Amino acid sequence: MTIDSHQHFWRYEPVKHSWIDDSMAVIRKDFLPEDLQKVYQENEIDGCVAVQADQTLEETDFLLDLAKQNDFIKGIVGWADLRAENIDAVLEKYSSNKNLKGWRHVVQGEPDPNFLLRPDFLRGISKLEKYDYTYDILVFPHQLGAVLEFVKRFPNQRFVIDHIAKPYIKDNFYDGWATLMKEIGKHENVSCKLSGMITEADYNLWTSEQLQPYMHLTLEAFGSERLMFGSDWPVCLVAGNYGQVKSIVTHFISTLSSQDQEMIMGKNAQDFYNL
Repeated sequence: MTIDSHQHFWRYEPVKHSWIDDSMAVIRKDFLPEDLQKVYQENEIDGCVAVQADQTLEETDFLLDLAKQNDFIKGIVGWADLRAENIDAVLEKYSSNKNLKGWRHVVQGEPDPNFLLRPDFLRGISKLEKYDYTYDILVFPHQLGAVLEFVKRFPNQRFVIDHIAKPYIKDNFYDGWATLMKEIGKHENVSCKLSGMITEADYNLWTSEQLQPYMHLTLEAFGSERLMFGSDWPVCLVAGNYGQVKSIVTHFISTLSSQDQEMIMGKNAQDFYNL
């Protein structure tokens, strides 16, 4: 099966989705399962993991409702306030829903570069393993030092880095990001999504060649058994189309064994998220 490990749905609301700035105006509208199903048929995708885009429990419920109605949505990564005093009760409540696979916080938007290491957040993360939940790490490169300390503290927790940690491809920022990604990759409980790359490059001028060093480094750091394809649809539409995003990855891995290709294009996501 070919699984898209990372995409989003929303009913567009200007205030809620204020992060969609003028340069991204093309995605200022609703994106729902019926829209994505057509795209998947055209691009031979069998299923997906839908990831939170808004930091509310209502968002988690919205995605779970979509998954209940659409078989191709194989799993959900929701949001809950992992810092909350009542986090145990929240996780317990959702644990009976088989479509809820894990959680994510928009750490890239937190002003504190060490947000992940705050005691209240660490306490919340420590509760996830009990329920076999995953955690998606969404950060910018300047937060990778904290990520390294963070993943060391929870050797049995399944983590995945979203969007190869958003290197500043547009500015050719590479070395600092690469050094830390290699260190993080030494921790076998951490996976990485080959996603979100064209939107970190210049929206209009990016080339596939420009992305190669970043993909080579992630393959070196995580190996084919801990990489997974993700589209970041519909956010990817600000810089390209779904077919382009998929072909960047399939072309990059085309020299690998068929087994490695199958892992990156679906099996790793199935195993990681227990789809």
